[in-house]
Amino acid sequence: MVDEMVLQAQKWVNATYKSVAGYNAVTEDGKTGWSTMYSLTRALQHELGITVLSNAFGPTTLSTLAARGDIKVGEPNKNIVKIIQCGLWCKGYTGGAIDGEMSNATLFGFKTMMEDIDLPPEKIGPFLPAKVFKALLTMDAYKFQSGGLEQIRLMQRWLNRMYWEKSTFFIGPCDGFFSRDVQQALMKGIQYESGIPEGSANGVFGPATEASLRNHVLAEGDSGTWVQLFSAACVGNGPSNTSGDIASFSYEFGPKLASWVRKFQSFSAIGETGKADFDTWAQLLVSYGNPDRFADCCDTRFTITSSRAKALYAAKFRAVGRYLDEPAGSTLNKEIQPGELDAIFSAGLNVIPIWQYDARKLADFSYPNGFSHGRKAHERAEGYGFNRSTVIYFAVDYDATQADMDKIVDYFIGVNDALKSNGSKYITGVYGSRNVCASVSAGAYVPYAYVSGMSYGFSGNLGFPLPQNWTFNQIKEFDFSAGADTFALDRVARRPGSDFGQSSVNQSGSASVDEFMTYVQKVYDAAVAYGKGNANELSLQFMRWDKYTDSRWAALFGDVDSAFFQFARDRGLGRSRDLAYLDPSMGGTINPDHLIASAAGYFLKGNVGVGNANRADLASWGGDLLTFYGEWSRSDNASPLDFCQKTLARPDVASTFSLEDLIEDIDGFTVATALKAGSTNIVTELRKILLGGGHMTRFSDFKATRFGNTTDGVKKTAKAFLEDQIDDTLLSKTRTLLIQRNCPLLKEPWNEPDSIMDEFYRGFAEVLQRLIDQEVTR
Repeated sequence: MVDEMVLQAQKWVNATYKSVAGYNAVTEDGKTGWSTMYSLTRALQHELGITVLSNAFGPTTLSTLAARGDIKVGEPNKNIVKIIQCGLWCKGYTGGAIDGEMSNATLFGFKTMMEDIDLPPEKIGPFLPAKVFKALLTMDAYKFQSGGLEQIRLMQRWLNRMYWEKSTFFIGPCDGFFSRDVQQALMKGIQYESGIPEGSANGVFGPATEASLRNHVLAEGDSGTWVQLFSAACVGNGPSNTSGDIASFSYEFGPKLASWVRKFQSFSAIGETGKADFDTWAQLLVSYGNPDRFADCCDTRFTITSSRAKALYAAKFRAVGRYLDEPAGSTLNKEIQPGELDAIFSAGLNVIPIWQYDARKLADFSYPNGFSHGRKAHERAEGYGFNRSTVIYFAVDYDATQADMDKIVDYFIGVNDALKSNGSKYITGVYGSRNVCASVSAGAYVPYAYVSGMSYGFSGNLGFPLPQNWTFNQIKEFDFSAGADTFALDRVARRPGSDFGQSSVNQSGSASVDEFMTYVQKVYDAAVAYGKGNANELSLQFMRWDKYTDSRWAALFGDVDSAFFQFARDRGLGRSRDLAYLDPSMGGTINPDHLIASAAGYFLKGNVGVGNANRADLASWGGDLLTFYGEWSRSDNASPLDFCQKTLARPDVASTFSLEDLIEDIDGFTVATALKAGSTNIVTELRKILLGGGHMTRFSDFKATRFGNTTDGVKKTAKAFLEDQIDDTLLSKTRTLLIQRNCPLLKEPWNEPDSIMDEFYRGFAEVLQRLIDQEVTR
């Protein structure tokens, strides 16, 4: 959309400076962008008498401007005032007429901007300091932006207010988004408070900063500036903890901050002290954390001989990353060598398979390359005998920017398609910066992330939190000595409970899925032996015990046969949720009791068709979508469509409606639909999904069967569940109660405009379609 005042600014600056050497004309389109700010910067440099013009508002421009003194009422250079007026309009503030007069409208515009930046009141007057002028000619936003976090904005404004007059500090954004610039501003604040000379405060985590942080251990009950800096670092790391919640920016180290810190420490696999100790400071501030902390994994391009394997085990390493192959013509000889796996396993080590063909520039990434590499990786992994469900980590080994992500995601979609076309024997993992891992995990639904944390300078590591699905984090490169033998090794931190590589090869089947299916067979056999009732229904009852068999479930779906439960337990059968397994397609950990709860709901209440909803939906996707709606309503993101795209069913972020939840909902629905149609038994149907290839088309099958295979059907049915009148008093009351518990007052679906709710339903439909698109072999 064209902004008339921005257009006037562009026309004025072009007309005034088009003949000046070094000036670059801006496109007169009425849209603010970096090119407009660059043209205004060059115009200012010309007015200041700087002969070599550039886009950068650098030290020369700043010092020259500062030497003139603050720009104020009566400024004789009309063009400088016009540049201010143009900048204000481009920045979204009132600038007044572009006439070179410091009018009340112009004064009001830059005073408002300084208030948004949060400069001290005594510094906000009828004058424009040089540093504020620099801030004016950036694309940084100083008002809260949709999708940002208010706690981050509080921290951003505090940093500006505290340090804006420091010579090495520059005014940063106040938009609610954590970024590389905000990260460096926070680091400078820590350096100033550490007593590091102002001129040496560079925002880099160096030895002096490290020494200071080791001396600033904070704990519950502490208060002051150091607590504010620490809580700012916590806020900047976003939902990087076991529950996915956000810390609060605070002057006091209270119980809530201590609780968040423990969750963060657990998530980051560091000591759970609840304190701001050095490991926690480092983990918050740099992608590698404390590089010398204990880690039981490593990787290397060098062959692991028997003696090296034994030395690694003695040094307490328990897994080593090795390369499946290398490109033709490579002289590194880094691929797994004959006999190497035996040496690794014999020493008690696991192996983590890594794939890297070049992967050092954007040109290496495309869908065809991804498909080719996925196919070759499958062949090589099979050749080594790697077991089903082994995760293979495909590398992005350069500082990829956000602009590169579409092509990189396409590459991983190609990898996924290649592995699926070979029977989904292996699972895709991604190796790269934090941003690469998160973007690939979201765009290509890659469940496992191997973070190149020791590449601290990568733009994709600075200002980005550790992805929710991180498995490994590469934290330090060093020379490892095995006696007289020395070779380069990377220390790698591991997230407990996630992937740990493989401890063997040539083992048939997927042990976790097979174990679950053996359990299902035993439950069904017990139900048959019990001799009463429907064996499938009894199996569904028992396998949702005990989480989904309480009084609330009984009210909605009827009582369970407690006598059968005792009968099954007497036969040595336990809860299904103790047999969580890796999904054969998507790789996430599937909780069987949730899957079975979804199946039980549809088995008992049926599929009521497109545009309608019932209790079965509450037990399945509908209940999860309701909870997710509540999550959006409590967030700072004004756009439900954007929130769905960034959060719903993504393996890289914490969400109340995770990808695993959706898989459990869908597989349960599919099982129940087959049973209702007269299938023999639950064992047969689960086997079709998990071992017979049904998992490869689950999303498209679900859209067709539940929603009539149309986007409109998805939206109408979701609306029916969340908003429409339901001819079921208990379900309506339950739905209302759950919504009121999950949503702030006046944010319930019935209080939102139709346009907002349509965005939410469209977001759900788009996410489902993205998953369907992943199923198509291209």
